[in-house]
Amino acid sequence: MTSPETQTMRAVEITEPGGPDVLQLTERPIPEPAAGQVVLKVAYAGVNRPDALQRAGAYDPPPGASDLPGLEASGEVVALGAGVEGLSIGDKVCALLPGGGYAEYVATPAAHCLPVPDGMDLKQAACLPETFFTVWSNVFTRGGLKAGERFLVHGGSSGIGTTAIQLANAFGARVFATAGSAEKCEACVNLGAEKAINYRDEDFVGVMRAEGGANLILDMVGGDYIPRNVKALAEDGRLVQIAFLQGPVTELNFALMMVKRLTLTGSTLRPQSDLAKAKIAQDLHEAVWPLLSAGKVAPVMHSEFPLAEAAAAHALMESSQHIGKIVLNVAG
Repeated sequence: MTSPETQTMRAVEITEPGGPDVLQLTERPIPEPAAGQVVLKVAYAGVNRPDALQRAGAYDPPPGASDLPGLEASGEVVALGAGVEGLSIGDKVCALLPGGGYAEYVATPAAHCLPVPDGMDLKQAACLPETFFTVWSNVFTRGGLKAGERFLVHGGSSGIGTTAIQLANAFGARVFATAGSAEKCEACVNLGAEKAINYRDEDFVGVMRAEGGANLILDMVGGDYIPRNVKALAEDGRLVQIAFLQGPVTELNFALMMVKRLTLTGSTLRPQSDLAKAKIAQDLHEAVWPLLSAGKVAPVMHSEFPLAEAAAAHALMESSQHIGKIVLNVAG
């Protein structure tokens, strides 16, 4: 195994559960790769809502994972664990992480690394893993989206939303999205949505029922959106739940589920097995990476913060004023 030259690194840790200000710079030992893992010298790390949930004390890392936040990064392979094949020292990759991305070095399973797509820089590549793994596994694998189907994604201007709109459009679905401002709705349409629904002015249930109902809905809002989603679905429709910005508890009339033969499902990415994530990575490499390399799909970038300003990045994300992805510049 080849190791980095220095022994410590800069990292951002969660000093205690709380708001963005609990994120503080610290020094940590550089991780060593376990069998099947690589260590990356991080260039950029993506900022995602699960990071904020972990910071607030509501989303514990899985056993064995770093306590540092950060679920995706891009960078250079600098160390190989035992048994790693297909990657070499010096390779530029982006990777889904079990944690630890807010740091100068991070260890992750080699099978969760993907090459930087042709024509894309490391900053863009850092925006790919968390959202693309989530969208592919929930919209296409779990949700079974097919060409020609009506697909509704809530939070269309978020990192998940901008990814879901583009991929669903690229694979031939009719795409609808909700967002909270005219600017965000315009961004959704520009990315390929047939119609963007400003949820402050218009009821998505009525819009989708006028279209014949949604065949698939991807929801991260929860709360009272859940019964409304059920009403908005077509017969044999599917609802895939991936988060609960308005909470996981609601009252639901399950008779509609039976009458319309609906499928209600959902998932979280981080607790899944390394093998399950490796399968998603393989599927993405085969089905989606050619679209990225061809420029047919691309991450939507909003802003970049230095690693030391992770708290400001979290504050922006939680304000929901952004469109697309926020990244930390770790190497700069």
